[in-house]
Amino acid sequence: MKILVGCEFSQIVTRAFRDKGHEAYSCDILPTEGNPDWHYQCDVRDVMNKGWDLFIAHPDCTRLCNSGVRWLWERDLWEEMQISGEFFWSLLNADCGRICLENPIPHKYAVEIIGRKYDQIIQPWMFGHGETKATCLWLKGLPELVPTNIVEGREQRIWKMPRNSNRGKDRSRTFQGIANAMAEQWVNEMDYFSMFSGMGRI
Repeated sequence: MKILVGCEFSQIVTRAFRDKGHEAYSCDILPTEGNPDWHYQCDVRDVMNKGWDLFIAHPDCTRLCNSGVRWLWERDLWEEMQISGEFFWSLLNADCGRICLENPIPHKYAVEIIGRKYDQIIQPWMFGHGETKATCLWLKGLPELVPTNIVEGREQRIWKMPRNSNRGKDRSRTFQGIANAMAEQWVNEMDYFSMFSGMGRI
């Protein structure tokens, strides 16, 4: 399967699919922390419509998430929010039959631009990490993720991170258990439908 993971410099999700034997690539305006041979350093919109079997993206949430809605008023950031929302909308409407976009819980103004609410909310503690970080998934042609390892512990480690130059990057990293679940469950889903498609049954 050919898979593009947009807005990802860490290659955590990309490597999870690579470990399953798939042709996965990351894309970000930043250089990757992983293998540069698997990375497009560019605007994801330049490569997202090139025949991928699966497109996953983690667009910037700064102006879209509910936790930061107060700044829209206090700092007059409406134009930035509009640009971010339109970017999100463009990724959600990429030319691909299977799409997942990931973001925190959005505020109502973001939902109006995006055009619809998320399909699922997941937490790290559903996938082996004893932490809380509500993560919304907008899904197209994909089933909801099934929890793989519900664990005790509800630490807000991400929220408590100290403010430094790397805080934004560190807060944006996908938890490994979630990346593994994506690679395991969604690839199996695609393999199942591909098998019957080859038999002329769908």
